[in-house]
Amino acid sequence: MEEFVILVDQNDRETGTMEKMQAHREAMLHRAFSVFVFNSSGELMLQQRAFSKYHSPGLWTNTCCSHPRPGERTEDAAHRRMMEEMGFDCEMEEVFSFTYKAAFDNDLTEHEVDHVFIGVSDQLPKTNPEEVESYRFAGMDQIRNEMMLNPENFTVWFRIAFERVDAYYKKK
Repeated sequence: MEEFVILVDQNDRETGTMEKMQAHREAMLHRAFSVFVFNSSGELMLQQRAFSKYHSPGLWTNTCCSHPRPGERTEDAAHRRMMEEMGFDCEMEEVFSFTYKAAFDNDLTEHEVDHVFIGVSDQLPKTNPEEVESYRFAGMDQIRNEMMLNPENFTVWFRIAFERVDAYYKKK
């Protein structure tokens, strides 16, 4: 099934749609989201991306991430993908967004306005093996130390968003 992404300008205003892989081949700026779910002990649920993913396979990242479909609200897409990837959903709120561009070895480029959502849940996932290789819970200090020692084990967007997510969560 062909997937389409929402193309946007630097201010996140929609400019059109494009088939997802074409948008990644042409490095077109498009809308995305990243969900960070903490448990009641303050540990973040990390996802290890499936080894079959088209980029960043096997890397550790936030709980869930993807792209809204044309005509779909970003928050609705975040809830949809939580169910599709992790097999559960929870309340979440959008806390910030950022723009980044990262080229990968396979001639694909992520160029995204990434909307970051944070939620809290003690539910355990029922992961989709097509999307998720594994998951684990970790404290933010532990993750920070792991990223300092082996940043290549984490996705680009996770490394960019991490400090802002940590600062926001600590204020709550």
